[in-house]
Amino acid sequence: MNGNVNANDRVCLGVIVGAQGVRGEVRIKPFTAEPEDIGAYGPVSDKGATRVFDMKIRGQAKGVVIAALKGIADRNAAEALKGTELYVDRTRLPAPDDEDTFYHADLVGLAAEDADGKPVGQVAAVFDHGAGDVLDIRLADGKLITVPFTKAVVPLVDLAAKRIVVDMPEGLIDDGTKPVGDEG
Repeated sequence: MNGNVNANDRVCLGVIVGAQGVRGEVRIKPFTAEPEDIGAYGPVSDKGATRVFDMKIRGQAKGVVIAALKGIADRNAAEALKGTELYVDRTRLPAPDDEDTFYHADLVGLAAEDADGKPVGQVAAVFDHGAGDVLDIRLADGKLITVPFTKAVVPLVDLAAKRIVVDMPEGLIDDGTKPVGDEG
């Protein structure tokens, strides 16, 4: 890997959130469906692809994966990596197993439109806070809204056309009108 990589050719599998112990192990918040899979695709690299790490998974604890990274031998070196996002080449990942499964990286940047094709905004981020995925959508005015990533709210994802269709829940966007039943 080198510093001249296309971001679309790489997927972020997780981020180092701190050191674990004194022997250079790190705690990683995984973005993979199965936490231990963060180590299943071979070496990982930082965002700029300037550093490559061979990783050995040591275990899990409280929502993080504990891993040893080759070349990181003490707590100070591990702490220096805090905040480092870990990427792999997309070619090393399996294809999604069905048409309703997407890599978060494929959704970020897609245009968001309503059912009539009117622009709503752009997908800024995808999160899973435990109750299911949600999309952050940046509106044209710069505001950020969060919508559930469900079939009811996002009935269409068209990766080829680089867009999603969003059926906006009522009241999510302030359009200057009063909610129904608010007479005061």
